[in-house]
Amino acid sequence: MANALENPGSNPSSNGHVSEEDRRAAELRRAAREREKQALNLQRESILSQRTSNPGRRAALEAALAQVEAQLQAIE
Repeated sequence: MANALENPGSNPSSNGHVSEEDRRAAELRRAAREREKQALNLQRESILSQRTSNPGRRAALEAALAQVEAQLQAIE
């Protein structure tokens, strides 16, 4: 098992600095969350734009909307 002396970059809190690799990884995670939010918002808008008088179709759209909104809540 490696310790902080053998691998000084393995523990970013050991010296109070965040490595460039950690910074890049955090930025990639943030960008992925943003893309996911954009995709979910597009799905939400698509669902909201659909009009139907068919009760079964309306129920399916409402369920899809609820699912998309729950996913948006989970990532915010």
